[in-house]
Amino acid sequence: MKTKILYVEDEVFLAKIVKESLESRGYEVQLVSDGAKVMAAFESFEPHIYVLDVMLPNIDGFELGKLLKKEMAELPILYLSAKDQTADVLEGFKSGGNDYIRKPCSLEELMVRIENLLLLISNKLNVVELSELVTIGDFNFHSLKYQLTHRKGTVINLSYKEVELLKLLASNINQELERQVILEKVWGDDSIYNSRSLDVYINKLRGYFKKDEKIKLITLRGVGYLFSVDGKK
Repeated sequence: MKTKILYVEDEVFLAKIVKESLESRGYEVQLVSDGAKVMAAFESFEPHIYVLDVMLPNIDGFELGKLLKKEMAELPILYLSAKDQTADVLEGFKSGGNDYIRKPCSLEELMVRIENLLLLISNKLNVVELSELVTIGDFNFHSLKYQLTHRKGTVINLSYKEVELLKLLASNINQELERQVILEKVWGDDSIYNSRSLDVYINKLRGYFKKDEKIKLITLRGVGYLFSVDGKK
């Protein structure tokens, strides 16, 4: 699965060049030009990294950085901006940025910075690591391929959030998992908004596993969830 970049830039010519360059290197890029549309794009696109301009219509990049960090604190933010004063750079880091590049910059430098951030963040994700392939009942979970494959051949392509949630559940089969623990490890905090999002993703996973009666994702009211798989200890 391609690495997804949510790229926020309102300069049309620059945005076109950068987007095409990123895509030519194998990234999947969603371009957004209006700060007010970024949070909706985040929900639907589920990126692995953000590249943000600062001077944007409606909501500036610094405010967006703060909002995005509240939603998923572990994902990296790279600011790419013409605001080049030291105070601007400091504000970028205070607003959740992991790196800050002043415009104009070379595309090669941008690529290197993106790759470096992805590498650094991948080593810090607060989710129990699994091997690439895990068998769950009649399914094989390919975490690096973002796929869930049934033994009869059906392949389900998973989103980033589904993979992270399933990694945590698969690491705790037949064990109670507190709701707060799941929210903090997969979403970064236990806000009401994230709690509702968790319910949506739990229902998605239940739908995927309905072909195997041995697998149940049980709600433990007031506690959390139990990922029950018959035959697993």
